[in-house]
Amino acid sequence: MGKSFEEIIAPFKDKKGGIIEAFHALQKEYNFIPQEALKETARIFRIPEAEAYGIATFYTHFSIEKRGKYIIRMCESAPCHVAGADKVLKALESYLGIKAGETTPDGKFTLELCECVGQCQATPVITINGEPELNVTPEKIPQILSKYE
Repeated sequence: MGKSFEEIIAPFKDKKGGIIEAFHALQKEYNFIPQEALKETARIFRIPEAEAYGIATFYTHFSIEKRGKYIIRMCESAPCHVAGADKVLKALESYLGIKAGETTPDGKFTLELCECVGQCQATPVITINGEPELNVTPEKIPQILSKYE
């Protein structure tokens, strides 16, 4: 068993902007921010639960929904779109058997859409837990994902 919510959150309680850092730490540990962790964050930072929830849901990087071990993000910015991101997205959905915004039944992969990841020189781009995969084609999907299975 890993650290308790309090052990993860407490180091940030007296820092300016510490709640954001606490949410980053929680998400790093769990890949999302569990409901009980939101409650614990509110208690430690002495704010209403609704305020903690509001902060966690304001930023698109944070998720309060359970997500897979591997978060696949498909860039849908204009350069990736022009380069064929829609075909890559269809290939990902077909390979994984889920749609964007969903998690595979085994809890291994979550597929999300995102804006530019700053790799426009090598489009289309996906990231897996933040690590970019460049010049992705539908044909490369099985090879890319096999590294995580």
